[in-house]
Parts: sequence; structure tokens; C-alpha cells
Amino acid sequence: MTSQKMREILNDVLKKIRPTLDQRKKFNELSKKILEVTNEKMSKFRGRAIIAGSLTRDTWLPSKNEFDVFIIFPKDLSEESLEEYGLKIGKNVIEVLGGTWRIEYAQHPYVRGSIGDVDVDIVPCYEVKSGEEIQSAVDRTPFHVKYLDKKLPRQLSDDVRLLKAFLKANEIYGADTKTEGFSGYICELLIINYGRFESVLRAINDWKPEEIIDVEKYWDEKDYKKLRKKFKEEILIIIDPVDKNRNAAAAISPENFYKFKKIAKQFLKEPDAEMFFKKPIQPLTKKELELQMQNRGTELLLVKFGKPDVVPDILWPQLRRATKRLEGILHEYEFTVHRSDCWSNEKDSCAIILEMEISRLPLINEKVGPYVWKEENSRDFIKKYESVAINGPYIRENAWRVEIKRKWKSALGKLKDTLSDKEKILKSKGLPNYIASEIVESFEVFENEKISEMLKDKEFAVFLRKYFEKEKLGV
Repeated sequence: MTSQKMREILNDVLKKIRPTLDQRKKFNELSKKILEVTNEKMSKFRGRAIIAGSLTRDTWLPSKNEFDVFIIFPKDLSEESLEEYGLKIGKNVIEVLGGTWRIEYAQHPYVRGSIGDVDVDIVPCYEVKSGEEIQSAVDRTPFHVKYLDKKLPRQLSDDVRLLKAFLKANEIYGADTKTEGFSGYICELLIINYGRFESVLRAINDWKPEEIIDVEKYWDEKDYKKLRKKFKEEILIIIDPVDKNRNAAAAISPENFYKFKKIAKQFLKEPDAEMFFKKPIQPLTKKELELQMQNRGTELLLVKFGKPDVVPDILWPQLRRATKRLEGILHEYEFTVHRSDCWSNEKDSCAIILEMEISRLPLINEKVGPYVWKEENSRDFIKKYESVAINGPYIRENAWRVEIKRKWKSALGKLKDTLSDKEKILKSKGLPNYIASEIVESFEVFENEKISEMLKDKEFAVFLRKYFEKEKLGV
């Protein structure tokens, strides 16, 4: 397909993803009002407010009904005062504009307000002169705003918009801990570096794992080996233009890196406007669940519990850690987990799914001890097991062995036992704090076909379809 034909397709897409004049007017008026009110309240603190994100650069998507306001305090203000005044001003601004607010928590608490159908985050940070003075991630944002306002040509705003829509439709847009994808900042850096949307896709075709993109050319190519060692196990390295020692792409997962490569190649080969618009995924049905289990020959365990009262960026790392820890506990008792995953509707419910290769074991368990010529170790092994052995000690293949009664013959029994422990014990076993607290309150364990009870939740049923029908990726 010719470049002209591809541009025609992209222009058709842009007609659908550009904000309307009414939307632009609404957001411009609201952001102007918020800045006026906030700057008035910040004047007594020798501070200022800025709009952060894509709104000021006209790279926003109309589906995103939100924007961020950063309130910047002098560096000599204590952290306690920053939090106190930041929340006070944030709440007051939202109230003045007739909205409602709630407090959310990241590195600092901040105010999330709703004014009509628009969400506004009011986030406090420090005024710092350079990247070296940054105390938390939010302090870096004003530098990002300043850099992008200066470096991103206005004529490329639509190309950023195309890239965001393309990634969003394919569920890899966002650096949040749930998505682990490409942030809006990364999209804008890629357009600055490569130019047009099509140029980004062509460049991605040549990306290799640990690809390094240094927009401002801070590092010589001879330093790349050192950089890869510094950012070990990070699939893509994009040097942050405002901090040469930071990888701005650290959040991106290997799966999303390869998914981007796949969809870029696919679009260049067969451009299709539909790739910019998310296709609905049908929820898994009870009959399909039964068929999957029959075809796979594995057994499923699912733990359901309430959602902790934390923001998603805290929830998802804890859910993943809890999943891996439960997998590890089962492994310690010789049960084999084939694959695992976690889910939440981010409202009131969470679930951990464990797909078992081996979920039932014999009643007896053979313990293998030291080789017979290690006399002291042999004596310790015999002493440890002789009172509980139901057979032995005996020697096989030059090693001491005993047969003992296995405490847990089913993964289901062991899982329920572990989850029934007190909160302190759950935490000592490695379950993250917020997850442990919720499990102590209440949990349910579903096995195999009984998981179909959860399919009433359409979001969960979609998640389960994605679990069973993994997307095919390639190098």
C-alpha cells in the first residue's frame, strides 16, 4: 500500500479521535478556571500551578475525560506541610468549582476531584531547579511539561494522538502497574525522536530487546553496554531527556514490547482503521470453561476476596506478589502450578487463579537423606525422621530414605489452610499487607467447574477468556 493511501486511512481515523470544538471549549474553560483559582490560593505559599499532561499540547484523546493540575511549592517547605497544604488547597479548589473530592495516595497523598463529568487530580510537588534535586517522581513532572512544550512540534500533535489511540485500542497504553505499557510521555518522546506515526512503526520493526533510545544524545554508543547493565532486565531503554540516569520506559513489560512490535508490523503490512478502535471481547461462557478444562487436562483453583482500599498502582503489584507467593507455598508442598494470574474489578472484588498440573499427591512421601558415607549427616537424618517414619529408615541408591505420611495430599486443602491463618502469620509467610488484611476479613476458594459461579461478573469472564486464549507473539 502506498504512503498516500496509508495517510488517507490515518486522516479518516483522526476525524474520529480528535476532540470536537465543544470538547475543546469545555476543557479549555475548565482548565483556565482551575488555574486561576489554584494560583490565587498558591500565591500565599510563593507557589504556582500548572496543567500537566496532554491538554496543553493538544495530544489528548476525547475519551480521556480527565487532566492533572500540579501545585508547586517552594523546596524549603517541609514534607508534612507540603502534604497538609496540598490537600487543603486541592479540596478547596474543587469545592469552589462545585465539584466533589476524595483523597488518593501515591508517593504523596493528593486530591482527586470530579467536576461534572471531568476528573481532576490536584497533585502537590516541590519546585526544584534540576533533576538531581528531585525528591519524588511527581517533582519530575514539571520538567517533563517544560521539555515537551519546547520540543514537540505543534504539527505532530495528531501523530501523538494516533499513536496513543493505536496503543489504547490494543490495550498497551499506560504506564500504570496494571497495564505495564507505554505512557503518554513515552508516546510523545517517540514522536519527537522518529517524527510521524508511520516512522515510529517502521522504527519499531527493527527494535531488539534492550533497545536504547536517547533522544537528547546524552550517551555515546560506547556507553550502551554500561547502560544495559544499569537497566538490567528492562526490555526497552528510553533515556529520560530531563534525567539522563533514568529509564523513562522502565514500566514496559516484555509482553507489551513484543505486542507493540507485532501490531506495528501488522499495520504496516495491511493498514486498517479498525486497529485504532478496541474490539469488544466476548465473556467466556460456562460451556467454554468446561471445554477448556477438558482440553487442557489441568485443574483450576481460584481464590476470591475483597478489594483493599488502595489506589490501583498499589493494588496490582500486591496482587501479583500475592499470586506468586501462593504459587510458591504450593510448590513448597510439592504441588505443581502450571500458570497463574490475578484479576480485580478495581471496585470491590479481587481473584487469584492457580492452574494446577499436579493438585493431588499420594498419602506417603519419600524423604531423601544424605549419602551413607556421610556418617554425621546420616545420624542427624535418622534422628529427625525415625519417630515419624511409617517405613524406614532404609537405603536406596546409596542414600538414606524414609517414608512419612504427607500432611497435605490436595492443593485445595493446603491453600484453604494457608489462607485461614491469622493476619500476622499471612504477612510472615510473604503475603503483602493489604492483601493479607482482606483475606483475613473473608475469602472463598473455588475449584474447577465451580469457578463458573464467577462468570456472572462479565469483567471476570472476559479476563478468563484472555487467560485461556493468549495472544500469539513472535520475535
